[in-house]
Amino acid sequence: MARAKQARQVPQMTLRQFEAAFPHEEACKTFLQGKRWPNGVHCPRCGNTAVFPMKAMPFKWQCYECEKIKGAGYRFSVTVGTIFENSNKPLLDWFRIIHMILTSKKGISSLQVHRVMGYGSYETSLYMCNKIRSALMEKQPEKLGGVVEVDETFIGGKYKNKHWDKRGPSDPPPGGKGKGYHSTGPVASGKIPVAGAVSRKGKVIARVLENIRAEAIVKFVTEAVSDKVSLLCTDQFKAYKQLDGIYPRKSVNHAEGEYVVGAVHTNTIEGFWSIFKRGVVGTFHKISKKNLPLYVAEFQFRYNNRFNDDVFGTAIEGC
Repeated sequence: MARAKQARQVPQMTLRQFEAAFPHEEACKTFLQGKRWPNGVHCPRCGNTAVFPMKAMPFKWQCYECEKIKGAGYRFSVTVGTIFENSNKPLLDWFRIIHMILTSKKGISSLQVHRVMGYGSYETSLYMCNKIRSALMEKQPEKLGGVVEVDETFIGGKYKNKHWDKRGPSDPPPGGKGKGYHSTGPVASGKIPVAGAVSRKGKVIARVLENIRAEAIVKFVTEAVSDKVSLLCTDQFKAYKQLDGIYPRKSVNHAEGEYVVGAVHTNTIEGFWSIFKRGVVGTFHKISKKNLPLYVAEFQFRYNNRFNDDVFGTAIEGC
């Protein structure tokens, strides 16, 4: 019996291909128009398809239907309602940064974007990168099915590496483990918990959590994972016991050196954590709790579109 072919990661658009596809601003606007309105331009306010292009101003249209509805006509451009709207940077710059983010497996820092693009301030590149990351967030991801693995990780530095003026009175003493968070709530090490679920050979859903109490874990899993999965794989963290009766759950005991028992393991989600943490440590070095969901969304988008032959177009659609 012939073996089924395993899906392989699709190569990203190369720099040469990008430059050939987007040599100037007009090419970027044409591409954006096609992704936004594949069936023809329509008014973003009222949905009217009978809009009129403005000859003197390319990529701008006039809707006279809005004049009947709201008492005034509505003039709009190709960037209206996108992250590019009201930006003083050309669309080509935005496209270049999106391409850099998508082709960097472990991410690209805003400081590196600042160096490459030659902007006057670092804040400009940070603002643009975070806007792009926010656009890469999946608004309503489909629940995962099949064999699903669930695990949690913690993002943050070690206590011993904290500067003395960053250590609070409730921090663990020197030598204390301070892994991150206990089931009863955050411990003083200040690490941030992130929960993840992945369908084998499929997609991943990851979320930043306030804590990893049982109710937070159950809420995340029930929102991310279908109740019709064939198997749910976890480790022996006691919060996962609350999922018994909801899912067909099996676990491995990492504390005793048990990592694979037949089809039961969490290697896939741990592989995703490995890529994400290498990005945190090697590329970004430091991520604030406020912006951590944006970086999680970036890595999730790249992972979920690894078989997508038009990942750049998908990213533009989200913008």
